[in-house]
Amino acid sequence: MSRPLPNEPAPAADRFGWLPLAWAALLTLVLLGPALGRGYVLSYDMVWVPDLALRSDFLGLSPALPRAVPSDAVVAVLDAGGTGMLLQKLVLLGTPLLAAAGAVRLVGASTVARMVAVTVTVWNPFVVERLWIGHWPVLLGYAVVPWLVVLGRRVRDAAGVPLALWFLLPLGCLSASAGLVSAAALLVSAAGAPARRWAGLAALCLAANAPWLVAGATHAGDARTGTGSSVFGLGPDGAVPAPLAALGLGGIWNAEVVPGSRDGAAGWLWGAVVVLLAALGARAWWRRERRADAVGVAVLWLAGYGLAVLTWAAPGATSWLGENLPGGGLLRDGARSLALCLPLLVSLVASGAEVVVARAGGRVAAVALAVACTLVPVALLTDAAWGIGGALRPAHYPAEYAAARSAVVAAAAGRDGDLLVLPFTSYRAPDWNGHRKVLDPLGRYLTPNYLASDDLAVSGDVIPGEDPRASSVRAALRLPSATDRAEALGRLGVRWVAREADAPAADNPVYDAAVAGRTIHDGQRLEVVEIRSPVAVRDQSRTELVATALAWTAFAALPLVGAVTLVTRRARRMVTGEETTATVRR
Repeated sequence: MSRPLPNEPAPAADRFGWLPLAWAALLTLVLLGPALGRGYVLSYDMVWVPDLALRSDFLGLSPALPRAVPSDAVVAVLDAGGTGMLLQKLVLLGTPLLAAAGAVRLVGASTVARMVAVTVTVWNPFVVERLWIGHWPVLLGYAVVPWLVVLGRRVRDAAGVPLALWFLLPLGCLSASAGLVSAAALLVSAAGAPARRWAGLAALCLAANAPWLVAGATHAGDARTGTGSSVFGLGPDGAVPAPLAALGLGGIWNAEVVPGSRDGAAGWLWGAVVVLLAALGARAWWRRERRADAVGVAVLWLAGYGLAVLTWAAPGATSWLGENLPGGGLLRDGARSLALCLPLLVSLVASGAEVVVARAGGRVAAVALAVACTLVPVALLTDAAWGIGGALRPAHYPAEYAAARSAVVAAAAGRDGDLLVLPFTSYRAPDWNGHRKVLDPLGRYLTPNYLASDDLAVSGDVIPGEDPRASSVRAALRLPSATDRAEALGRLGVRWVAREADAPAADNPVYDAAVAGRTIHDGQRLEVVEIRSPVAVRDQSRTELVATALAWTAFAALPLVGAVTLVTRRARRMVTGEETTATVRR
């Protein structure tokens, strides 16, 4: 773009270039609201604790499937020293901003296109529902998708690995499903690159996903979901049927995290506005976009939408895959793949907004239409504002949690064994969290490897979890005496048992029972008992340990190479600048 002459007005994209990112920051603040306050946001699967302790299970060495690999280990490393609260705020605040900044790079240079792209990227059902249900690694994967599309195109067109890719790719691979989405976005966008260059990108994708790939491979015999996994398929968003909801990035399986506005006319109107703008902009976008770029994002959209709708149209087939094919359970949450639809959707909607504004009869009308295109999606999903109507309010852990942790740390010094959390149910709704549902945080708060129920109750039905030890724990809890229970749990490798007195199902013999042992913490809320019976120590094979170490080395190498490259480039520029200055002086 040529620069304007001194007496000419600057183009709108230059004069207002700051506006889209400022709008993204404002939308993010309005979306999160109280979530940015002091304390920990604990909502469904979003569980953050002070100073998460790194443990072998977080590396993928657990008997259970590696659903939190590598996210838990990354958090444990980054929040060393008790900075978990700050780290969570950075993730919550940075994720929408990162997504918006990437979307701005996908669309045209006009201010209206970028403003609308920011709105649709930040303020949509996918972001709101995944935020509410606590799937922050999925949202990080969503946020890097636009960037990976842009970077994949850059690699296709020119040799070399963009510096940002070393950091963004592992950031987008903090969960298995997010890793698959990130790899697809990068590799499809780079299609057409020389074979060696494309193979290099594929190797980077393998490295970024290596921790969960290796952990999954070592659990190949168990890497199947339980029966009933079809309930996780694409679902209706309030009153909007599943296939139509997916057009606007909605359709999560859990109706509890669908905003109330999706039940009424606003739910239909949100999707109608987005689809209408996309339809209006499709022709202009197709003419303007490079053919390879257009085909790439279209393929991503077809893959993301197709996989999502498949879990709705053929739930039996996807359930069968999850139950019989190792790794097939990655397909069960159908709406996660909709992150692949973002690049095309944002591009078309932004183009549609440009078309609408271009047809306006005068400057005032153009500005009014631009503002309307930017604000209407927000106005039709207003209950997303202020932490989803207050659902994302921070909480403070009771002081007793810290006392119990100190007792366990002291007792666990130099001793192996796992922690069992009772009652043996997965979710809690503690009074100190405003009675809001959250995956039991106690196991993460304490320091040993922990064993907790991963069964999930959906619409009155219990979906069995995937930890092979769970059935043995339930059998142990049914034994007649506390001593028998302790001995049985010891054979499972359990050394400590933490019981929560105020949890649902407390004292229910199916999920909770006293265990004989030495009480190391006895408080109003928590009791922690150390089993004195013999405890079977879990052994890891040398092959598993070596494979896990290599996988994490590959994962950690990506940001390390990026950091070294960044420092080297800056040092080179400083040296070059000094040499240039010296030459000029001479």
